[in-house]
Amino acid sequence: MRVVVGITGASGIVYGVRLLEVLKAKGIETHLVLSNNAEKIAKNELDLTRKQIERLANYSYGLDDLESPISSGSFLVDAVIIVPCSMKTLAAIANGYADNLISRSADCALKEGKPLILVIRETPLNVIHLRNLMTAAECGAIILPAMPAFYHKPKSVNDVVDFVVGKILDRVGIKHNLYKRWKDVA
Repeated sequence: MRVVVGITGASGIVYGVRLLEVLKAKGIETHLVLSNNAEKIAKNELDLTRKQIERLANYSYGLDDLESPISSGSFLVDAVIIVPCSMKTLAAIANGYADNLISRSADCALKEGKPLILVIRETPLNVIHLRNLMTAAECGAIILPAMPAFYHKPKSVNDVVDFVVGKILDRVGIKHNLYKRWKDVA
């Protein structure tokens, strides 16, 4: 399996980092694009550097590297996951404005019929955000807000993060045991 992971400059970098950790542990090939703002937020939220995050991926690319393999629809991927997805990146995707490698890889996923998962983390949402979400969904994107459930009785922030990461994995068909499913909760 081959997955593109885009990490943008929205709060919630922990979701992208945890996803990379899980994919690496499962031996899944990952191609990472980390935006410049994501790098700043990662330092602020997790005290992680770009290099530390890039070490979790098999391949990493610069945001402006539009000559990289993942900028082409002929480069076969199983999914593109943008986690977290900023409202700026959402707007670019919803309007076909593929001016950087994250929005271009998302554009390729849509045009090639591959899963595109947008893990938005913004709250509250204004009408522009909602319209962009509708447009992206109508074009085939999977909108997966970072909205954890609590029926599995999380004991830590890590449990909450794992729930969201588990939902991402569910959408691309990767088996995991990151959280207890409804039937397993007693």
